[in-house]
Amino acid sequence: MEANQITGTPLNRIDGLLKVTGKAAYATDYPVKNLAYGYLFKSTVASGTITQIDDAVAKKAPGVITIITHLNAPKLNVKGGLRGGALLQGPEIKFNGQHIGIVVAETFEQARYAARLIKVQYSGDAQAKTDFEKLATQAVPAKEPEVRRGDVDSAMASAAVTVDEVYETPIEHHHPMEPHATIASWEGDKLTLYNSSQIVNGAQTSAAKTLNIAPENVRIITPYIGGGFGSKGGQWANLALAAVAAKMANRPVHLALSRQQMFNSVGLRQHNIQHLKLAATKEGKLLALGHQTTTHTAIDDEYTEPCGDCSKVLYAVPNALINYKVVPMNIIMPTYTRGPGKSTGSFALESAMDELAFKLQMDPIALRLANEPAQDPTTGKPWSSRKLVECLKEGAKAFGWHKRNPQPGKNIQGDYLIGHGVACGSYPARQRDSSAVIKLTNDNGKVQATVELAAADLGTGTYTILAQTAADGLGLPVAQVQIKIGDSDLPPAAGSVGSVGATSYANSVNDACSKITTELMMKSGKQFFVRPTAAQLMASERLSSFETRMDAKPLADADNYSAHSFNANFAEVWVNRHTGMVKVKRFLAVTAAGKILNPKTARSQIIGGNVWGIGMALTEESVIDPRWGNFITRSFADYHVPVNLDVGNLEAIFINEDDKHANKLGVKGIGEVGIVGVAGAIANAIFNATGKRVRELPITPDKLI
Repeated sequence: MEANQITGTPLNRIDGLLKVTGKAAYATDYPVKNLAYGYLFKSTVASGTITQIDDAVAKKAPGVITIITHLNAPKLNVKGGLRGGALLQGPEIKFNGQHIGIVVAETFEQARYAARLIKVQYSGDAQAKTDFEKLATQAVPAKEPEVRRGDVDSAMASAAVTVDEVYETPIEHHHPMEPHATIASWEGDKLTLYNSSQIVNGAQTSAAKTLNIAPENVRIITPYIGGGFGSKGGQWANLALAAVAAKMANRPVHLALSRQQMFNSVGLRQHNIQHLKLAATKEGKLLALGHQTTTHTAIDDEYTEPCGDCSKVLYAVPNALINYKVVPMNIIMPTYTRGPGKSTGSFALESAMDELAFKLQMDPIALRLANEPAQDPTTGKPWSSRKLVECLKEGAKAFGWHKRNPQPGKNIQGDYLIGHGVACGSYPARQRDSSAVIKLTNDNGKVQATVELAAADLGTGTYTILAQTAADGLGLPVAQVQIKIGDSDLPPAAGSVGSVGATSYANSVNDACSKITTELMMKSGKQFFVRPTAAQLMASERLSSFETRMDAKPLADADNYSAHSFNANFAEVWVNRHTGMVKVKRFLAVTAAGKILNPKTARSQIIGGNVWGIGMALTEESVIDPRWGNFITRSFADYHVPVNLDVGNLEAIFINEDDKHANKLGVKGIGEVGIVGVAGAIANAIFNATGKRVRELPITPDKLI
């Protein structure tokens, strides 16, 4: 059923009041009785073997219930699906900060104090691999598939204009407002985990496999999530260790990571070295694109951030080579981080495009328009829809691009150099299998609906867009729709990851609304000339209750199309000539993402991604001490994220886009694409302001002085 009334309107969040009054329950807010507290203690070496753990003094400390290490931990399935290892299954150390034990005590403070009393001895490993700059030359081909067409080297050799440069992005960390935390509670063989999980059913399956129990004996409860950005997509060892601690303490256990522990417990965005090659004719037609990424992974497992993904789809180019090299290191396993690959890769690609435009003495927007592909350059598939040209043109008008001075360093006001930059981005649009149950009740003519599915809400507005979708599909006011999500006991659903959440959830709910309406029509035994709503049928047939379940799947021909969200980003920066400090005065993001279910929550998503992109461009960097493999950035005092004074005026525009091929509702995700292209636009604006091309993020004042 087509939603046609309430979806598409800027409705306030239906869960907003709960959140601002503190009544929304996050992972550790549940009033579980007889609660004990766990505290993880970690390795202080990057590689080696534990030879002794002296916990005698800690065991006698006030309030201590138990201490768990590899010496007494139960046997777990290390291939159960939890990321990063560190499950206390042996004495081997693979990275600095690896979990080596848990103290469980009556209070958090007692557990933390006792952990500091434990003395650990190691047999060190002088060959620990902790210096990426030195190890990068030893990188080997990664498992990430290579894209190759034509001959890039020959095109580079004969082209009129080329760019051949290296761009670097540093390690970043997710740092959601709510750190990873779990309450684990056993009732016989049944385990309940109150835990922030971007993929509810995935967390259930991984926890069950790791703990060697049946999935139906594990329940994940996660109705509200305080951010995750990918770190709460795949679950980490702390989830299973909370359950182990609860079992061994014989009572529920609260296990929360500190901000410092977040740096080496739940993954990171890799340090990426990207070698970009572009070749073009004098008129700006691209002839070749080479994009090679060299990065690092864990010593015993591989994850490679797909930095070449935007290079696959943004521009028409006959010769292309996109590949990856990776070096194993004694650092925690990398993982998905907002806009994985696309945010980092777009910085390199869009910086290189800006450099090419400057060499050609061509407007950067004109260069991009001249290389618009008619179909997906890599797969050859037709686009489900693509309005990147409209994003660029409408954005240029709204931003006032015609006022930009193309000569770097010429726009000066007092102590400030002013510059303007543009960059594009994309992110795949996908629907995943999701189920939903709709329950209708009728109380004296007042029909109400409850919608149930194991969806997740990262704070992005899932409750609200699903209520809007159901209200339209059932013919009810939003106030008469209740949304129940975030519980693995509910019908299984896709995760809130990879921009599949809104698309998958909304389509499953819409399909369920259509199904329940059809079933009610059949139940009535009547003929209808105008299709009634489910609410009308419940009232006319005087039914007290009715429910149905829909197991929704993507369209049968969805894979025949290349479906993506696209954006164009415009930045205005002011750079202090004396200090090198950069201020992003204005930022405009123009996005084409199909049907926008709620413009207010969508705008919030986009500007949130823009803020992170500003941090990526100017401030965020996790630094490793290569001598020990530990992070010397360990809190927000030294890992700098943008705050209000760092962010100027942010604007978001959505292009009208009717996509009939991506999915029934024509919805495309926006959670990821909001960060893609942002750092590139800012870097390009800084070049326009100063004439200095910085190819290594973050762009700190020392690189501009």
